[in-house]
Amino acid sequence: MSSASVIPLHSLASSVIVFNGLNFSEWHGQVQFHLGVMDLDLAVLKEKPTAITDTSSEDEKSFHKAWERSNRLSLMFMRMTIANNIKSTIPRTKVPGILRFVEEHFRPPSISLSAGTLMAELTTMKFDRSRSMQNHIIEMTNIAKDSNFGDESG
Repeated sequence: MSSASVIPLHSLASSVIVFNGLNFSEWHGQVQFHLGVMDLDLAVLKEKPTAITDTSSEDEKSFHKAWERSNRLSLMFMRMTIANNIKSTIPRTKVPGILRFVEEHFRPPSISLSAGTLMAELTTMKFDRSRSMQNHIIEMTNIAKDSNFGDESG
C-alpha cells in the first residue's frame, strides 16, 4: 500500500465524529458512509470468505484478497474514530465483530418506555463488577439519554 493511500484514510477519519460511547447512531452512519465512499465497505457488507485452498478459483482468491484489505483498512479507520478510553474495551476481531460489539454495548435502547419504568431501572441498577465502572456509567447515561428526560417535545 502506498503512502498516498494512507493520507486520505487519516484525513477522512478526522472528518468523522469521534465515537464517545453516547453517539453510536451518528458515528455508525458516518463510518459506513466514509467506508463506502472509499470503497472499503466489503468487510462490512459481506461475510468473511472461506480460506484459500489449492482448488480456489481466481475469483475466490481475488475476493479473499479484497475482503482482507477491506477488513484491515476498515479496522484502522474505525479505531481512528473511537475515543481512546473506549478503544481499550473493544475486542480485536474482524469488522463485523467490532460493529456488533459496539452496537450491543453502546446503542441506546430503541423501545419507548415510560419515565417511571426508566427511573425504576436507573435507581435499581447495581454495579456488579461484570464490566468496568465506565461501561456501567455509559449504560446508565444511554438509558437516561434515550428517555428524553427534560425534553419537552418527547
